[in-house]
Amino acid sequence: MSVDTLNEKTRENTVANRATDLSALDWTRRLVEFDTTSRNSNLGLIETVRDHFAARGLQPHLSYNPQQNKANLFVTVPAANGTTDGGIVLSGHTDVVPVDGQDWSSDPFQPVIRDGKLYGRGTCDMKGFIGTTLSLLPTLLETRLREPVHYALSFDEEVGCMGAPYMLAQLRDRGVRPAGCIVGEPTSMRTIVAHKGINAYRCCVKGQAAHSSLTPKGVNAIEYAARLICFIRDIADEFKANGPYDQAFDVPFTTASTGTIQGGIAINTIPALCEFVFEFRNLPGVDPKGIISRVQAYAGDVLLPRMRGEHADADLVITEIAAAPSLDAAEQDAITQLVRALTGDRDINKVAYATEAGLFQQIGVPAVVCGPGDIQQAHKPDEFVALDQLEACERFLHKVVGSLRAQ
Repeated sequence: MSVDTLNEKTRENTVANRATDLSALDWTRRLVEFDTTSRNSNLGLIETVRDHFAARGLQPHLSYNPQQNKANLFVTVPAANGTTDGGIVLSGHTDVVPVDGQDWSSDPFQPVIRDGKLYGRGTCDMKGFIGTTLSLLPTLLETRLREPVHYALSFDEEVGCMGAPYMLAQLRDRGVRPAGCIVGEPTSMRTIVAHKGINAYRCCVKGQAAHSSLTPKGVNAIEYAARLICFIRDIADEFKANGPYDQAFDVPFTTASTGTIQGGIAINTIPALCEFVFEFRNLPGVDPKGIISRVQAYAGDVLLPRMRGEHADADLVITEIAAAPSLDAAEQDAITQLVRALTGDRDINKVAYATEAGLFQQIGVPAVVCGPGDIQQAHKPDEFVALDQLEACERFLHKVVGSLRAQ
């Protein structure tokens, strides 16, 4: 073995041994062992965390989906004077994306350490951050806080930020008004001050079946779906050609795309049904309602009359699946200034993916995104978070607590 190779192995082992001692690592492992793929319940994880807080005299609040099989958790560590108003939210989502069809080197829900990295589904996105915040609790309870610290754990972020609105509505009803929020999505501990919004829709086209030799007797649902899909692509091309632009984003314009399509039963049968799913990701400042209004107008004013001219029962219905607003943090916001000061990151970082930070900003809680891990590792087989990223996050969160210590 060469000297360089030996030195590299020594470095990796040192990092692994140091990071393995982090209490954040134990919590992250526990969280990963819960299979909280979005199609599953997350109650096992949520109830474990709830009991952890309750055992320390805190009062977690759960907010459920209508089926009562998923829940958000919100809990406050009060300030030294007992106040629960103001303060900072540490926010993370508990659900993860599927592992179906992916080639993993180890069980994705049995986390393992290899070469200075913790492997497992959700280690990066974003149970590493949640685990690190949970390891912070003893420090929070021992500190005389000037302002409270809140924990916010959500469900169904990965399928369109579906869970957090239940929690935010409950906060409104309870009169809880945090002063700022840190969403711990994987940013390599950089300060992210803006992201795009995401808006997802399902379009169902109902035509009329007929033998393919008698095309005038039917209404081809696939062909009309294709016309609408091409119109959506035209909108995307307009944004690419004309803007508006924000060069701080890796893709500096609003985008639109069709993701899935299903329709037809045989080559010799005019398809009576076609369904497709599309999305657009809007820059901050671009009104998503204006975009979907254009799509709906073309569908309702142009396509539908033609379809019903061929058969009166034809129909075309567009349904919203999910919507999460964009984030555009103000540099003067206290939370932006705090996270910049504690990370030392003064760059203008903006990302194309959506987070729940926009939802917090929408209800008047300034938010930024900052967390351990690299987004490029998320959703992939052999997802991992580097152990030194967990350590960096732990240092950062201790600085957050220090900034809130009462004099």
